[in-house]
Amino acid sequence: MNKNILIILTGGTISMKAKGSMGVVPSSELADLLREFPQLASVANIDVFEYMNLPSPYITPQMMLELARLIDLKIIDYDGVVITHGTDTLEESAYLCDLVLTTRKPVVFTAAMRSGSDIGLDGPRNIVGAVRVASHHDSADRGVLVVMNDEIHTARDVVKSDTGKVDAFRSIGYGPLGSVDPDTIVYHRSALYRENVWTDRLDTNIDLIKAVAGMDGKYILSSIDSGARAIVIEAFGRGNLPRDILPEIKQALAQGILVVISSRTYTGRVLSEYGYEGGGKHLEDLGCILAGDLKGVKVRLKLMALFGKYNDPDLVKRFFLQSRN
Repeated sequence: MNKNILIILTGGTISMKAKGSMGVVPSSELADLLREFPQLASVANIDVFEYMNLPSPYITPQMMLELARLIDLKIIDYDGVVITHGTDTLEESAYLCDLVLTTRKPVVFTAAMRSGSDIGLDGPRNIVGAVRVASHHDSADRGVLVVMNDEIHTARDVVKSDTGKVDAFRSIGYGPLGSVDPDTIVYHRSALYRENVWTDRLDTNIDLIKAVAGMDGKYILSSIDSGARAIVIEAFGRGNLPRDILPEIKQALAQGILVVISSRTYTGRVLSEYGYEGGGKHLEDLGCILAGDLKGVKVRLKLMALFGKYNDPDLVKRFFLQSRN
């Protein structure tokens, strides 16, 4: 018996076509195509909900939270939900939904790296794969999943690793959770790490700064002056920074602003290892929080959810440290 699956459309390349000199732009044709797509009808009973049609760079964290609320509301009447989304911010939308959703039913994000006008477009195959995953009995209680190029990824681990290739989405350092095979859905492993921050609001005043050689503290000062609740710094390697920005980091900490250190590298954890000025151990001794293996863009979203829930830096820090991998 086929499962009942809702497909929520949010826009992105998967909903776009080329229009002459205008380039690739949003199109309104995807919903009608999905309703008449025979490969989907053989997999599940499909309903399509046209939620929005935006390029994903336009999608804000607040819109991501509203999408999560919609999923929790709509999924009551379905066995699972598939969300089509632009690739540029898909990993962020999927991760924030993974944090705040209360449902245990399958929720699957998918997208396309090629528009509907391209030769070898990947959107239809990805949608069918996502619906198959959402319909599978073993997909429940795995958190939010991302299906691209016949691979299944967790929202926490997946990153967009290439600007244009169809295999752009990868769980670097971990590998995919499973595969979409022609005859069945195969899960290779369980999710290594899961967490929830059930909240109905975000505090978006969280800044993200990327470390570069020779940087000074002007961006940290800007964050302090703008009233940031927390500053995430994507540091070098194990979590190391130039010593020239230490005065501004100390100033931020003295004013009660959380400073969280992640790594700008793709794999590995930040660690309390190097004790020189600006090294990870030294930063932790000053009062900075080391983010484990969670990457900066997702640390930022997690802090938004935590401050939205607790509105207290001490509680946020305590929860962050308890849930750190």
